[in-house]
Amino acid sequence: MIEIMRNALKRKIRRLARRASPRRFARRQDGSVAVEFGLILLPFLALMFGIMETALVFFADQTLETAVADSARLIMTGQAQTQNLTAATFKNAVCARIYGLFDCQNGVYVNVQTYSTFGSISYSPPLDGQGNLDSSNFVYQPGGPGDIVVVQLFYQWPIYVSLMDLSRLSNMSGNKRLLVATAAFRNEPYN
Repeated sequence: MIEIMRNALKRKIRRLARRASPRRFARRQDGSVAVEFGLILLPFLALMFGIMETALVFFADQTLETAVADSARLIMTGQAQTQNLTAATFKNAVCARIYGLFDCQNGVYVNVQTYSTFGSISYSPPLDGQGNLDSSNFVYQPGGPGDIVVVQLFYQWPIYVSLMDLSRLSNMSGNKRLLVATAAFRNEPYN
């Protein structure tokens, strides 16, 4: 009886030794898909989040451009001047055109300036030496009939994804991007 058990155990050990040989182990492919997926998952997710972050920045910028075009029409047609809109009420009119994507009351800055000619308009980003927004020179001058006016909206958009060197999206300190929307026009000859 012991001899039968010993022979059966030898056969099982030989069969197990054949299965566990290094050559057989190298040829086995069970679980290779899971390993390959694990290797590809991190770069894939980084790429997807990077694409979504970049798309959000462009979408926010386009939303700001649309808001400046719509709100600048209030000044161009003389509605802002005849209704005596102040800087705060004009900003409220801008905020009414921006939907849920921005913290409008605390984050959107409005700059409305009047110029004598289109050639005298100049622009430099309103950033201080440390990369922060400097709004000390922002004014609200809607001008009169026939005046040249430049309306600018500024927003500090936070950049969340820092993988794959997407920090290049930020152009301010604190990993933020300054979004700027501008409309330059001549006021209509309203009464």
